[in-house]
Amino acid sequence: MSANEEPKHFRSLFLSDIHLGTRGCQAELLLDFMRLHDAETIYLVGDIIDGWRLKRMWYWSQPHNDVVQKLLRKGRKGARIIYLPGNHDEFLRGYLGTHFGGVEVVDSIVHEAADGKRYLVIHGDQFDVVVRHAKWLAFFGDWAYMTALNLNTVLNKIRRWLGFPYWSLSAWAKLKVKNAVNFIGAFEQALTGEAKRQGADGVICGHIHHAAMHERFGLTYINTGDWVESCTAVAEHHDGRFEIITWHHLGHQRQPLLPAPVSAQAAE
Repeated sequence: MSANEEPKHFRSLFLSDIHLGTRGCQAELLLDFMRLHDAETIYLVGDIIDGWRLKRMWYWSQPHNDVVQKLLRKGRKGARIIYLPGNHDEFLRGYLGTHFGGVEVVDSIVHEAADGKRYLVIHGDQFDVVVRHAKWLAFFGDWAYMTALNLNTVLNKIRRWLGFPYWSLSAWAKLKVKNAVNFIGAFEQALTGEAKRQGADGVICGHIHHAAMHERFGLTYINTGDWVESCTAVAEHHDGRFEIITWHHLGHQRQPLLPAPVSAQAAE
C-alpha cells in the first residue's frame, strides 16, 4: 500500500484494552491500523491507559504518545471520540460527562447502528465479579498476567527476527484453560443480559481481551478484543454491518476473525 493511499472509512470504530503504559501494548501495530482506518465515530471502550501499571512503574514510550496524538488528531479532523473508562483507567470515571480536547467521557452509551439497531456500549468490568468484589485478587491476577505478557514480548521479538507475524502466547493459553473458557461464557451471558434489560438489540464491550461476535444468548454480543494479545478492533460499515478486524502485520494486512465482512446477525 502506498503511504499516500486514503484510509478505509467506516461509520464507527470500536477499540478497547490498549493498555498504554505497559510494555505489552502493541502500539506500533495500533498506529499502523489507525493510519489505514478512519470513522465518523470512534469508541474507546475502556482500559485505553493502564493506570494500575503506571502507578507501580512508569513506562511510556514514544509510540504510546503517538497513539494518543493520533486519536486526538482524528478528533480534530471531525471524528467524534467517545471514551468509556474501564477498571484500569478508572481514574477517569471521576470525569464522566466532561470533554477533554474534544473527547467525551461517559460510563456507558447506546449506539444506534445504521440499520436502526441499538447496542449498549460498555467496558464490561462492572460485570466481572473478581473486579467488583475482590479487587486485591484482580491486582494479583494483573501481576500474573503482565508476567505472561513480558514473556510474550520476548517470544515475539524472536518471531519477528525469524520473519513470523505477531502471535499471543497468553491468548492461546487462555483458551486452553477450562476455567477461563467458563468465565468468558459467563461474562458474555451477563453482558447480553444487561443489554436486554436496557432494551437494546445487543452489546459491544471489551475487558476480557477476547474478540468475539455471536448471538448465543439471544442478543448480539460483540467484544472488541484488545491491543495486547489479539490486536483487534470492531468496525461498523455504513450499512450497519459489523466486522472484527485483526491486525497482526505492519502494512495493509486485514485479517477478520470472520470469513468476510458480515452482519452481526449472521456471525457464528
